[in-house]
Amino acid sequence: MAFDTLARPATLAARLDAELRHAHPRTIVEAAVETFGDKLALVSSFGAESAVMLDIAARVKPDIAVLFLDTGMLFGQTLDYRKQLAAQLGLTDVRDLRPAYNDLATADPQAKLWETDTDGCCHIRKVLPLDRALGDFDAWITGRKRFHGASRLALPVVEQAGEQIKFNPLANWTKADLDAYVAEHELPGHPLVAQGFPSVGCWPCTQAVEEGEDVRAGRWAGSQKTECGIHTARAPGTVIDVGGDI
Repeated sequence: MAFDTLARPATLAARLDAELRHAHPRTIVEAAVETFGDKLALVSSFGAESAVMLDIAARVKPDIAVLFLDTGMLFGQTLDYRKQLAAQLGLTDVRDLRPAYNDLATADPQAKLWETDTDGCCHIRKVLPLDRALGDFDAWITGRKRFHGASRLALPVVEQAGEQIKFNPLANWTKADLDAYVAEHELPGHPLVAQGFPSVGCWPCTQAVEEGEDVRAGRWAGSQKTECGIHTARAPGTVIDVGGDI
């Protein structure tokens, strides 16, 4: 399978999505690697469901660039899990992205911005660091799925993201599919899942959920916010607005 990477992003994304929309996640990752090679990155939160996407990618290209947003406000369990899982899967190029000192000094010097402006906090701790890192790539992979609901219900397998291409190999998979893959490959779970956290972000804005609640109900609970901003739609050529549970 070969695609012209010089085609306009919207045209290339449409062609790839038509070809891959019903494909197995591994096939989608293989096509992404074949098309973009080292200009492809995987963005991962090393969160509650991240092991599946990371394992698939590691089996296809263990030296793929994995971009991990270390916001400075992650649970200690997430940082430990990131090290454990990367080592176990043999991922050799995990890059820890941190907010710029100047951004924090200007916008959040006391690390309390999350109390009054969660969007602003996500912007300096996730959006800007990932925007800068993605400038080195032509395409990226996420771990989003349609069953998470809300804006993800109509998630395509391949889409345009500004001047880049974004792959969502797990878009079609259900929670049962993920659980079956984890069991088959004996992947370790995020330690907070057993404590009632089916989705894990930064500690100030993540809480445990009751049984039967939506998987993302514990993210920014009590507000209308459902995404950090990573996957916010934007017009081609604009600055990438990035953030969210990936």
